[in-house]
Amino acid sequence: MAEAKTAAVTNEVRILDGILVSAVALPPLTFDRLKAGFQAPIFQPGNLATPLPEPTWNQFAPVEPQGFARWFGGMGRYRWALKEAQDAFEVAKADFRLAEDKRLADLGAAKSEHDRKVESARSAAAAYDQSIEARRNGFALGEAEAVEWFVDRVLRASTYPKSFPRKWQVAYRPENRDVVVELELPPQEVVPAVREYRYVKTRDTINTIPRPSGEVKQRYARLIASIALRTLHEIFHATPAEVIEAVVLNGRVSATDRATGKKVRPHLISVEAERSAYEDLHLAEVDPAACLKHLNALVSPNPFDLEAVEPFIAFDLKRFRFVDSAEELAGLDSRRNLLTLSPTEFEHLVKDLFVAMGAEAWRTVPSKDGGVDAVATSKNLFFGGVCLIQAKRWTKLVGLDAVHALTGVMTDHNATTGVLVTTSWFSRTSEQFAQRNRITLINGAELKHLIKQHLGVDVVPGTSPPKRPRPSDNTQTGRDGPLG
Repeated sequence: MAEAKTAAVTNEVRILDGILVSAVALPPLTFDRLKAGFQAPIFQPGNLATPLPEPTWNQFAPVEPQGFARWFGGMGRYRWALKEAQDAFEVAKADFRLAEDKRLADLGAAKSEHDRKVESARSAAAAYDQSIEARRNGFALGEAEAVEWFVDRVLRASTYPKSFPRKWQVAYRPENRDVVVELELPPQEVVPAVREYRYVKTRDTINTIPRPSGEVKQRYARLIASIALRTLHEIFHATPAEVIEAVVLNGRVSATDRATGKKVRPHLISVEAERSAYEDLHLAEVDPAACLKHLNALVSPNPFDLEAVEPFIAFDLKRFRFVDSAEELAGLDSRRNLLTLSPTEFEHLVKDLFVAMGAEAWRTVPSKDGGVDAVATSKNLFFGGVCLIQAKRWTKLVGLDAVHALTGVMTDHNATTGVLVTTSWFSRTSEQFAQRNRITLINGAELKHLIKQHLGVDVVPGTSPPKRPRPSDNTQTGRDGPLG
């Protein structure tokens, strides 16, 4: 018994150790693999397929008397038995024909029902496969819903131990061609607290040998790092660069704070990985923690103690996503278009928004680039003291130069933090630079949401990121992945 329990816990640890390596060798998920792949089941009628045995005369024929048995009434009795046998034979043949007719009728009905079910299943599979093709086409065009759906299926296809949580959220930003994943990490309890079981013969008991706390913490840190790398691998491996150039992964855990007893969900890992960096990795050989460090990930220094990190991107992307602005730009939307505001009107709108969000003082400062520059102060965490706010009513992508310039203005005004607000959208490099330099970026979709939330006014940004062009028939849209 002790040996069996020790073997079981050893196997648990072996599975945890192989979380990353076991996934590296697997083929990527593809749209073709997601199809129903309908194959009609074979008709299996069972006993109905076997004809009933037809009665034969030999089964009924009486034995004709021979020799002396033919005398003394033997032939008379034979003729009487013969007549009875003939009558019974005719009845048996009639019963056989009735039973066989019923069998054939039941066989025909069963075949018809089988064919009906097969055709229904075939139609359902064809409709499902059509939906997969529609999602494949949307995926190739970088449509957010289709990309999110496929990445969700990639994560669903990833098998983990039953004790692991299977929860995540996915958002895709077509303008940056990156996908953001909020992943639920397993709790600390998945690492076995027992290292070994030993049988004590003198007491007829089984003693537990605990796993050292240092080893438990080390294994847990390695496990969550392995899960993060595995998730990056599965997404990159299943998608082409034309659709996903980067993955932002936030890993958080649901736990109870041992100090307060309260339920908490701290982020333990946040990593923003470019495809070029991922393709340079040999994941089967890496040390997971060192690899995340190489990717400049934010990793909790003490994940076992639930020490949190600030994620690269907060998971509000779906509600902040741009919608198709064609109708809005055509003048068919009655909401106020931010691009139609004058500079003064836009300045007042931004001021009202930030005051509503907690700014305690507001001072406009000279602007050299035509935007709205202001200094706000607050004691709350959002502003973090003196905050320089710059707003740009732009219709195109806000690149790194604009964000980089804001750091110089922050230095001139001795600002603790900076906020760059735009009616358009930001490049991924702008977001990465802002993350490193205490700058908060608010794009047009986020601005729309914040104005609605804090001012109760429904507006439209007036612009949206350009759509990806439809690939031509001769354009390669993937490697061996879902577009093949």
